[in-house]
Amino acid sequence: MRPAVLRLLTCTVVMAALVGGCADVPLDGAAPGGNPSAPTKTPTKKPSKPPTSHTPSHTPSVTPDPSTTLPPGVKAPAAAPVTRRFPKTLRNGKPPLFVVISFDGAGDLPLWAHWRAVAKQVNARMTFFLSGPYLYPQSHKTNYKPPYKKPGSSDIGWGDPEKILRRAVVLRQAIAEGHEIGTHANGHFCGKDGIDRWTGPQWTKELTAFDAMVRTGPTVAAGKTLAPPFDPSTVKGMRTPCLEGNRPAYRAVMKQRGMLYDASEPGYIAWPKKEDGLWNFPLQSVQLAGTHKNTLTMDYNLWYSQTEAHEAPAAHAPALKAQVLATYRMALARSRAGGNPPLFLGNHFNRWNNSVYSDALTSFVQETCTQQDVRCVSNIELVNWLTRYGVPKA
Repeated sequence: MRPAVLRLLTCTVVMAALVGGCADVPLDGAAPGGNPSAPTKTPTKKPSKPPTSHTPSHTPSVTPDPSTTLPPGVKAPAAAPVTRRFPKTLRNGKPPLFVVISFDGAGDLPLWAHWRAVAKQVNARMTFFLSGPYLYPQSHKTNYKPPYKKPGSSDIGWGDPEKILRRAVVLRQAIAEGHEIGTHANGHFCGKDGIDRWTGPQWTKELTAFDAMVRTGPTVAAGKTLAPPFDPSTVKGMRTPCLEGNRPAYRAVMKQRGMLYDASEPGYIAWPKKEDGLWNFPLQSVQLAGTHKNTLTMDYNLWYSQTEAHEAPAAHAPALKAQVLATYRMALARSRAGGNPPLFLGNHFNRWNNSVYSDALTSFVQETCTQQDVRCVSNIELVNWLTRYGVPKA
């Protein structure tokens, strides 16, 4: 891309029109794993801290995919379509057993293809919490000014122009298939110097920055005007990095933006409730099969519970996968025994521990989503059902 073209797409032109200037505007969007195509580092921190890596600064020349550009007058699709309705109760008199599968980051293109194919096999819909930097190029990273960090900081790296354009096409295709896009915010800043310190106004800037990355990232990457992959104002849910953050502060901002649910708080297998004006869809505490350990229904937490988030020898993968699959099955049985409250399963686009967690979830989805009482849905589909029928009484 020529320097003259890049100058035309700088902060003053691209960002100021969307967020009223650049001095304090964060332009961050994150998901664990850094460059979604790069191998992940072995983490040393405790659960809820996804591993980090860096996106290479190399920016190859890009030939935009023509399908990225929408015809004049055609709007970007809604990030949270509601395309299916489900009955209040099934023939057995119980509500459907909703299994809600979601992914943090949503960057790796081969895993996008994998999960879309798996969903098609079993008529499932899923939620993908996108990290903003996966749609925004390294060359313009300093447009993002996160709180307490240097401009351009991101613990998960930035997008590669060619992959940004391919990702934009995939996002639009996934939405057309009924999947939901949520936000995972931007820089993925965790721990004592991370998002726990952020105030409501700082969260407002963070989410405004996410909007701007979605709207302008493909254009900046291509060097010419392209339509965004979806309308960011239609995003209805968030999962915060590492499940952290001042919940009343960021939820107040979410509510002001018209968002409907938060998928960030640890919890238990029970019917969800509203907190701070939003549906609280937690990652749930379950027992790791064959042990007395409790863990959350998130792949990283399972990894930590099994091997303290260290890569095990490949020969151990079958046994580790079997344990994760047994854990999911036990959680499903627990839901059935308790009146069918939803089961929330969180994952990353990862190949941790020789792909144990992706493989186990794939097997669980394939065997579970076609069961007579189960409906594998996105978060927004569950919101729609709860809004229509309310929380079932015990």
